[in-house]
Amino acid sequence: MAKKTRSSRATGKSKRKPSPPLPKIISLFSGAGGLDHGFRAAGFEISAAFDISEAAIKTHKRNFPNSIAIAVDLIALRPTGVSKIVANNLKRGSRIGIIGGPPCQGFSRANTTATAADPRNELPKLYIDIVRKLQKIFKVEFVVFENVLGIKDKKHSAAYRNLMKGLRKLGFDVTEKELCATDFGVPQTRRRIVLAAMRAGQKYEVIRPRRRKGHFSVRDAIGKLPRPKFFSPNLDGKDIPHHPNHWTMNPVSPRFRAKAVAHGGRCFKQLNWQKPSPTIAFGHREIYVHPNGKRRLSIFEAMLLQGFPKSFVLEGNLSEQVEQVSNAVPPPLAKSVASAIKRTLAG
Repeated sequence: MAKKTRSSRATGKSKRKPSPPLPKIISLFSGAGGLDHGFRAAGFEISAAFDISEAAIKTHKRNFPNSIAIAVDLIALRPTGVSKIVANNLKRGSRIGIIGGPPCQGFSRANTTATAADPRNELPKLYIDIVRKLQKIFKVEFVVFENVLGIKDKKHSAAYRNLMKGLRKLGFDVTEKELCATDFGVPQTRRRIVLAAMRAGQKYEVIRPRRRKGHFSVRDAIGKLPRPKFFSPNLDGKDIPHHPNHWTMNPVSPRFRAKAVAHGGRCFKQLNWQKPSPTIAFGHREIYVHPNGKRRLSIFEAMLLQGFPKSFVLEGNLSEQVEQVSNAVPPPLAKSVASAIKRTLAG
């Protein structure tokens, strides 16, 4: 005789309806993939990524081998071009999420010559136009937009108002957050504006990223690393110990030998072992000075101060690697935002 089983009604338990698959992620202005890494760590699948930097896309392909990554100028590709590429790889009507942070130099407070007329300030409008185009083919469940605090300054207020107005006009409920990397286990005082826009009418809750514990000081993140390899014209990745990005420029300036670099301005800013790093926002080879005062940070050390995992590898030459690590969203912060969206989608 078959063994009798109790029904869920008899046991007082109800079967929960399984949650639908998470939306696939389309990453605009992806860079190396700091924001993408956070979303992948939260369980999302990165479907396609777009960035103008060939080195950044090479990095993306190495670290996200199952995603489509394309080196292209989104201004030239236009929203129609983006939608065609995505439509070739995703079923029409699929649920998607769009994430990204357009280049921020035009809005950055560190750029003392920044004006409202900077051509880069038109990129948020392009972002909105791409979202609008993708909405015609897919169900855009959410949009995440990240940028510097300067985007809210008075001289850029029109661009920011239009961005917020554009998202709401497209049918999204927008949560605005000012987030600091140190609140998410990243040893860096990096503050950014993050907009999380959820499809309206779905009874989605407000997005609330949860703080995370992790490294706090520079010593926590890089204190136990061995000495990096110094650059030479014939330097091969196989010759670099510990990690492919653990290399830096030769400390040729007399200021390194004098160790008088602690107050040297941006070009010679020396880190403190006991404190978080200032915002990793390097210019051309303006990499911060290691706390010992004898050299600059290695690329790998800068990556760890951004919260990248040790398994992540950047491609490209020194300047290209510096640009990628500078422009990245710290992955732990991105993961908290992604996890908050995931919780909201699940109700």
